Amino acid sequence: MKPTSILAALTGAALLAACATAPDETPVDAPVAPAAEAAPAYDEAFPPAIEEVSFDSHGDRLNGLIYVADGPGPHPAVVLLHGFPGNEKNLDLAQDMRAAGWNVLFFHYRGAWGSEGDYTLTHVIEDVASAADFLRTHADQYRTNPDHIVLVGHSMGGFASLQAAARDEAISCAAGIAPADIGVMAGVFEANAEAKAGFMGYSDSLQMLHGLTGEKIMAEIQANKDAFSLQGLAPKLEGKRILVVGADKDGSVSEDLVIRPLIAAYEADPAVDTTGVVLSGDHSFSWSRDELISTVIDWAEACR
Repeated sequence: MKPTSILAALTGAALLAACATAPDETPVDAPVAPAAEAAPAYDEAFPPAIEEVSFDSHGDRLNGLIYVADGPGPHPAVVLLHGFPGNEKNLDLAQDMRAAGWNVLFFHYRGAWGSEGDYTLTHVIEDVASAADFLRTHADQYRTNPDHIVLVGHSMGGFASLQAAARDEAISCAAGIAPADIGVMAGVFEANAEAKAGFMGYSDSLQMLHGLTGEKIMAEIQANKDAFSLQGLAPKLEGKRILVVGADKDGSVSEDLVIRPLIAAYEADPAVDTTGVVLSGDHSFSWSRDELISTVIDWAEACR
């Protein structure tokens, strides 16, 4: 046998002997101690949940979900507003905000995705107020703090968030994620017939928005271009905390045409507590979701 083979054999034998005589060895027939039961990862008396809801807005029933946070609360609440028509629902944001201790109400406006009634921009703004009222009147049922309701909207929902905040003195915080400024859109449509025709044609294709036609929404935009201007809302947002988030590759809500002028308009009024952020992203922040979510949550924490 080679010297190396003899050394390996002796080493192996020594290891086996050491294992056989190890002082902490457990006999084969020794009783096994029961594993400690892990503590619940949630409050068993007040667990997190997702509840189906419906509520009235001007005589029509709106469909939605409320993400209820863990624990007895009362929890601050977010009304999460989708865009036009609402393909991007931002429910990952809803889940993460719930994990951070927020209740989140997500719903469909009148005429949208099965909610009753007809879809108009005026109805959208009114429906946000109805949603906030629903949270206040059902505060005990959903463990909600009725005095801490924040509006967060994306695209057309961002427009609705800021418009509704300007009309509700009880709302002190509102966020617009890639918010559509209808006042700016009205100017674009007046100057660009091709853009106007394209928007009207797209509106005609949206079968999930009941009662909507391109002709109807264009008439509403033109009739309300001043009232629907987000830049013009600054005086009505005084005393409130406002977040505006834009994306540098957004093909729907331009950073240069909409986002930066909007941030500048609000920052020019010292009575509006403005946070303006431009992230890398497309209209849905497809490659920057984590950064978007952390931006919104960090901002919202000061609204508790």
